[in-house]
Amino acid sequence: MDTDIRQVAARTGLSVHTLRYYERNGLLEPVNRGSNGHRRYSAADIARIEFLTRLRATGMPIRQMHQFATLLREKPEAISDRRAILEAHELEVQKRIAELQQNLKVIQWKIQHYQELEAQQTNSPNYSTKS
Repeated sequence: MDTDIRQVAARTGLSVHTLRYYERNGLLEPVNRGSNGHRRYSAADIARIEFLTRLRATGMPIRQMHQFATLLREKPEAISDRRAILEAHELEVQKRIAELQQNLKVIQWKIQHYQELEAQQTNSPNYSTKS
């Protein structure tokens, strides 16, 4: 069953403008049109959009997404090239996750520190700190 652009936008969380941008700039194959000229997205189109959304949400640059989409469209046999793009991106995502985990540890330490200060404050009403 074909879906119109507004339904796809609602389903994917992308704006209508972004969907048109993705098509216009080669991130998506040209979308089929109904007899009225309006875009009609297939289940395969929506699956590609959802995948692109995940790539973008994990920080893949549009340029790299375009490279991936171009390989898919122009060289479908270049599976190892597409895999290599995804593997490089995976490493970047893992690196950012590790950085976030380190930052989270610092935040958690600071929360614990404030809880300890609050406990001291409760036990000693004249206690003050500027931490």
